[in-house]
Amino acid sequence: MIKGLKGTIVGIGLNSIDIDVHDVVYEVLTPHPDRFSIGEETTLYTHEVITQDDHYLAGFPSKEESQSFDYLISVKGVGPKTALNALTGTTPELLAKAIESEDVRYLKKLPGIGPKAAQQIILDLKGKLVSGEATPQNGAPSHEQARQVLKQMGYKSKEIDDALKHIEDPNLTDQQAVLAALKFLRKP
Repeated sequence: MIKGLKGTIVGIGLNSIDIDVHDVVYEVLTPHPDRFSIGEETTLYTHEVITQDDHYLAGFPSKEESQSFDYLISVKGVGPKTALNALTGTTPELLAKAIESEDVRYLKKLPGIGPKAAQQIILDLKGKLVSGEATPQNGAPSHEQARQVLKQMGYKSKEIDDALKHIEDPNLTDQQAVLAALKFLRKP
């Protein structure tokens, strides 16, 4: 999996940039290609998206944008291209604020987001984002890596949240949190 790229911008498209990393040029889809300029040295936080019909990289200049993308694709019915489109119309801070205030009108104005998707985004993400970052609930750590591992194992966001809420020791590592969450999730 490609988690990041550091190189020189050699091309800018309508919804992508080309980045030269040691004489290998990658095309990376990004919500704001206009933020880059040719010849600029940059670092991108990337997500490798592989589906039955597609294979591409999505990239973001900040961790906050990358996390917002992660959260959006965790929402039922929101795919990577929809999440990329939605991020063209907002910032991580404004997205978090709209979700927390349940501002359906704002979310519906984002490209590719209709009324159902807006409601689902609020339902799935309210309480998880503050300024584009995971919100520790009751002072507990967010265990973001544990969350990703459980997601890759096929568990739904709500199941993962419920399991992580039941972890009593706040000092667990992400690996220990995964094991504790699995014990909870596998109870009959």
